[in-house]
Amino acid sequence: MSIQFIIVCVYIAFLFGISFYVKHRADQGSADYLFAGRKLTVTLIAFNVTGLAVGAASTVGVAENAISVGLAAGWYNAAWAIGAVIMGVVAAGKYRALDCSTIPELFERYYDKRGRMISAVGLAVILLVITSLQYVAGGAILSSLMPDIFTMQGGMIASAVVFIGITLIGGLWSSGLSNIMSVALIYIGILYSTAMVLYNNGGLSHIVEQLPPVDFGWLSPLGGLGMAVVVGWICVMSTQALTLQGTVQIACGAKDEKTARRGFIWGGILIFPIGFLCAILGLAAKVQFPDVNPTMALPQVVMSLDPIASGVTLAALWAADVSTACTILLGAGTLVSQDIYKRFFKPNINDKEFIKVNRIIILVLGLGTLWLAFNAVGILKTMLAGLSLTTAFTVVFLFTVFMPQLCRKSSAFYTTVVGLIGLVIWGIFPELQVLGHPIYFEWIICTAAFLLTAVFDSEPIKKPAQIGIEDNETKEAFCGDVKIYER
Repeated sequence: MSIQFIIVCVYIAFLFGISFYVKHRADQGSADYLFAGRKLTVTLIAFNVTGLAVGAASTVGVAENAISVGLAAGWYNAAWAIGAVIMGVVAAGKYRALDCSTIPELFERYYDKRGRMISAVGLAVILLVITSLQYVAGGAILSSLMPDIFTMQGGMIASAVVFIGITLIGGLWSSGLSNIMSVALIYIGILYSTAMVLYNNGGLSHIVEQLPPVDFGWLSPLGGLGMAVVVGWICVMSTQALTLQGTVQIACGAKDEKTARRGFIWGGILIFPIGFLCAILGLAAKVQFPDVNPTMALPQVVMSLDPIASGVTLAALWAADVSTACTILLGAGTLVSQDIYKRFFKPNINDKEFIKVNRIIILVLGLGTLWLAFNAVGILKTMLAGLSLTTAFTVVFLFTVFMPQLCRKSSAFYTTVVGLIGLVIWGIFPELQVLGHPIYFEWIICTAAFLLTAVFDSEPIKKPAQIGIEDNETKEAFCGDVKIYER
């Protein structure tokens, strides 16, 4: 039995141990299961945000990209970090103050049921596709680094068992505490591997000297990417950070507004360097293994290290996958249970039964996304395009909070519809792709749709005092200062 396999097994045992340890907290009520009782500290928020951001694309994918574009591949993580900081400054405190659960719930408070339904479906689809990606990545990591133990399919199934199991048992408490361990392991593994690779190869300058000549500098800020690509990444990550259910759920689980803001800012700081470290490993792989398959760059350079180093880093790469998948799967389950099942099918469900329903939905979604991972093609290529759909939700949220005078009852519905149609049109008509990335197209059409709705629809959104009366809630939410008053 290899040292690498033993290290991964120990890591899995710790994850399930944490999950069972916090299960009693999660069982106290649906708010505890889905939102950690709204008691997340700055540290837990920061590690949750980092765990959500740093997945397979942020480690293996960055190293793969570095082989062709240089150190600038690390901007993928830097873009996520910028998005997390923007979320902290602009929206995290407001989400916590509004005491909401999901973006669709917020849409219905101010708009209508149609806005809630279509946004719930759209967000759930995005999250399920990303979850499928994590299964694929988890299978690839395990099978490529331990081929004598895992096939690709076996690695995907093992990943699914861990992802689903941890989420099923302890909800956000489980995910939150597990992420402390996962992020710590990611940093230990990546930092140690980078240090050892640089030492074994005579330093970064020596590695660069052995790389083939290119039209750009291997260590230049933009490398082979160009400004348009980097700005596009920042736009995508900033947009999705504001309204993706995973980030919203973390913000809503904070102790208070200040905690939410600070947690996201610290999360951004933690996210920033990891991509550039992985890019360095990708460049080293190109020197050590000139004919390496780009996807195998990071795994292969890691496996060239001593067994303990490679085992810890293997666990770190897989930890990145686990940390992202658990938060995303929980977010998808929350959307389906809160915004579809409870809202439209069984609104009077009691809290104890609702926890059981959440677990059943997470199990079904987890197995369904595993099937999708086995059968889908091109998930990696469509992830960034899919995240562009969050533009519609971000546009609605920003107008709702900062310019409510332009909001109309049907704004959320029509803006989301236009965002969905826009992605389809983008794929059908290549001539539109002169913009370089669908995120630019989405921002243009979603903003236009929102403003046009303000022209043609004369019915304003609900006033703050109306929220809670029409929906039988017990709180009044006010935008601007966003204060909550108990009746």
